[in-house]
Amino acid sequence: MEVSLIFKIAAVGILVTILSQILKHSGREEHAFLISLAGLILVLTWILPYIYDLFAMIQELFSF
Repeated sequence: MEVSLIFKIAAVGILVTILSQILKHSGREEHAFLISLAGLILVLTWILPYIYDLFAMIQELFSF
Protein backbone atom coordinates (compact mmCIF):
# COMPACT_ATOMS: atom_id res chain seq x y z
CA MET A 1 0.00 0.00 0.00
CA GLU A 2 1.28 3.41 -0.90
CA VAL A 3 1.62 6.26 1.55
CA SER A 4 -0.07 8.62 -0.89
CA LEU A 5 -3.25 6.51 -0.66
CA ILE A 6 -3.32 6.98 3.10
CA PHE A 7 -2.95 10.74 2.66
CA LYS A 8 -5.74 10.77 0.07
CA ILE A 9 -8.06 8.90 2.43
CA ALA A 10 -7.22 11.30 5.25
CA ALA A 11 -7.85 14.30 2.99
CA VAL A 12 -11.24 12.93 1.92
CA GLY A 13 -12.11 12.28 5.56
CA ILE A 14 -11.23 15.82 6.61
CA LEU A 15 -13.08 17.34 3.65
CA VAL A 16 -16.19 15.24 4.23
CA THR A 17 -16.19 16.11 7.92
CA ILE A 18 -15.93 19.83 7.26
CA LEU A 19 -18.61 19.78 4.57
CA SER A 20 -20.93 17.67 6.71
CA GLN A 21 -20.62 20.04 9.65
CA ILE A 22 -21.30 23.07 7.46
CA LEU A 23 -24.34 21.43 5.89
CA LYS A 24 -25.71 20.23 9.24
CA HIS A 25 -25.45 23.69 10.77
CA SER A 26 -27.24 25.19 7.79
CA GLY A 27 -30.11 22.72 8.20
CA ARG A 28 -29.37 20.43 5.27
CA GLU A 29 -28.94 17.08 6.99
CA GLU A 30 -29.94 15.16 3.86
CA HIS A 31 -27.14 16.72 1.85
CA ALA A 32 -24.67 16.05 4.66
CA PHE A 33 -25.65 12.39 4.60
CA LEU A 34 -25.18 12.23 0.83
CA ILE A 35 -21.74 13.85 1.10
CA SER A 36 -20.73 11.29 3.73
CA LEU A 37 -22.03 8.45 1.57
CA ALA A 38 -20.18 9.76 -1.48
CA GLY A 39 -16.94 10.00 0.53
CA LEU A 40 -17.37 6.44 1.75
CA ILE A 41 -17.99 5.11 -1.74
CA LEU A 42 -14.98 7.02 -3.09
CA VAL A 43 -12.65 5.59 -0.46
CA LEU A 44 -14.04 2.08 -0.92
CA THR A 45 -13.35 2.23 -4.65
CA TRP A 46 -9.74 3.14 -3.86
CA ILE A 47 -9.32 0.35 -1.32
CA LEU A 48 -11.23 -2.42 -3.11
CA PRO A 49 -8.29 -3.59 -5.30
CA TYR A 50 -6.11 -3.97 -2.21
CA ILE A 51 -8.79 -6.01 -0.44
CA TYR A 52 -9.13 -8.21 -3.52
CA ASP A 53 -5.35 -8.77 -3.59
CA LEU A 54 -5.38 -9.61 0.12
CA PHE A 55 -8.06 -12.29 -0.29
CA ALA A 56 -6.30 -13.70 -3.36
CA MET A 57 -3.06 -13.91 -1.42
CA ILE A 58 -4.78 -15.64 1.52
CA GLN A 59 -6.48 -18.08 -0.84
CA GLU A 60 -3.17 -18.86 -2.51
CA LEU A 61 -1.50 -19.31 0.87
CA PHE A 62 -4.04 -21.85 2.12
CA SER A 63 -4.62 -23.74 -1.13
CA PHE A 64 -3.38 -27.31 -1.11
